[in-house]
Amino acid sequence: MELIAVIIAVILFLVGLVGSVLPILPGITFIYGGMVLYGILTKFNTLDASFYILQALAVALIFAIDYLAAAVGSRRFGGSKYAAWGAAIGTVIGIFALGPFGIIAGPFIGAVTAELIMGRQPNQALQTGVGTIIGLVGGTVLKLGIEVMMIIWFFITIYTG
Repeated sequence: MELIAVIIAVILFLVGLVGSVLPILPGITFIYGGMVLYGILTKFNTLDASFYILQALAVALIFAIDYLAAAVGSRRFGGSKYAAWGAAIGTVIGIFALGPFGIIAGPFIGAVTAELIMGRQPNQALQTGVGTIIGLVGGTVLKLGIEVMMIIWFFITIYTG
């Protein structure tokens, strides 16, 4: 049963990593779900509560990165606090209104719109929008790094106990 549990977990890990790059799938949910499913299938023989709690904290960090990366990027490129709020709101609206494309377009449109409403010049507003996209890319790289560390920790824990 342990081999089947590992195979299922690996499949979910791979789907999760792809989902972290292509926002069609909730990447971290698949990764953490693979760990939980492994625990259930193996009756939690090798993974204890502290493992799952620490992994859940990493999941929370990844969710925070998802929502903050665009806002931080817009601020780094000269955007106002309103652009940061516009990027954050645009992320949420974009995901629901535009599906997977919304994860990129929403923050960009939100940041640019906020800057234009606040009276910024169009070129500055567009620069802020580009900063938002750069923040998203940086956030994705950071998320992938954390997710890979989570997966490595999972394997170290189950094979070295």
